[in-house]
Amino acid sequence: MALTGRAPLLVLLGTALVVARPGWGAFWAWLALSAALVALDVALAASPRALSVHRAPLPAVRLGEPVTAELLVANTGRRRVRGVLRDAWQPSAGARRDRHRLDLPPGERARLGTVLVPTRRGDRLADRVTVRCAGPLGLAARQRSLPLPGRLRVLPPFSSRRHLPSRLARLRELDGRSAVQHRGQGTEFDSLREYVDGDDVRSIDWRATARRDAVVVRTWRPERDRRVVLVLDASRTAAARLGGGPGGLEVRLDAAIEAALLTAALAARAGDRVDLLAHDRRVRARVRGGSRAGLLPGLVEALAGLEPSLVEADWDAVATEVRSMARRRALVVLLTALDASVLDSGLVAVLEQLAARHTVVLAAVDDPALARLARSRADAEQVYAAAAAETAAAEREATAALLTRLGVEVVHASPDELAPALADRYLALKAAGRL
Repeated sequence: MALTGRAPLLVLLGTALVVARPGWGAFWAWLALSAALVALDVALAASPRALSVHRAPLPAVRLGEPVTAELLVANTGRRRVRGVLRDAWQPSAGARRDRHRLDLPPGERARLGTVLVPTRRGDRLADRVTVRCAGPLGLAARQRSLPLPGRLRVLPPFSSRRHLPSRLARLRELDGRSAVQHRGQGTEFDSLREYVDGDDVRSIDWRATARRDAVVVRTWRPERDRRVVLVLDASRTAAARLGGGPGGLEVRLDAAIEAALLTAALAARAGDRVDLLAHDRRVRARVRGGSRAGLLPGLVEALAGLEPSLVEADWDAVATEVRSMARRRALVVLLTALDASVLDSGLVAVLEQLAARHTVVLAAVDDPALARLARSRADAEQVYAAAAAETAAAEREATAALLTRLGVEVVHASPDELAPALADRYLALKAAGRL
């Protein structure tokens, strides 16, 4: 039983009685009257057990996209149901207006919708619905919570897909489907054409030139069916908070997922085979390269529920997994942090081993807060903060230089720019024949 919004009327009535006829008699009379009215209201209220509630299944949605969670409510009792129903979702599901007015005659049905705008990836859950059936006087109500589990699968937003058309146009140039051709070691021979200013002299075909009156060069197209292995660091470094995202903040892992999805989509369209591995101290997600049509949905589904773990990464285990996935030369893209602390955990030795057999790219997201701190120098406190930010930036550049000397390609950018920057580096490596 629960009191409703009209219960304060009883208090006003009692106050009036006590003022009109002071004394304990008036007080006890008011108390008895109130109890009788409340008991009568509860007795006449419909039972919440008379309601049959069913939840409609929800489709998967991308992070930040709205979806309506529907409930089908039926009155199976003999009394009219008036009251309120609350559809309880966890806060990160982003439920809006989850309380619904009920006015159902016996035998009638109603469809109630709760708009959800999720703020986190993964499975957003509903536990139960709570029904409050008010009596005809509106003084009290009967309340009951009904277990009614629900699940909303929230996929990564893949907002970086807006960069895909421009990169695909560049890929078509590399692939020889437009007039531009490229030369590079390890690419497939395409055709011969006359030399023009700017061509690499190493591409001159001297035998064909001897048979003609003009200098002739070879053109090449990038090989297909290359191997691309995307490795996502899901350890504690991936839990660092950055600016942006639907909820105002996103973790480093979210930016890494965006970059991995764009690179995977581009590589799949290029005819390369893409594998993905998410790892901390164990394998958290794994996707083996499949058909081009099914690759991206498989990656999105595998990464939807991935959350960073507050543990140190086991880089030796990562290297073992990569060697088992790519026995031939491949492009290995490691998405992690470009911090000296990460490199001190054993990553340098692992990168050196991998670079001896594969083309290795380390992609890292920069924290926009450091750039903002470095620009703010209005007072002494901000000057000290700017100095610390500049020191962190210098250490990051020194770390990048160290990795470059080891033969590792380094890409680092802000959360919004990391995905297109990594895609551009992939296209550059493919044009150079380094895959």
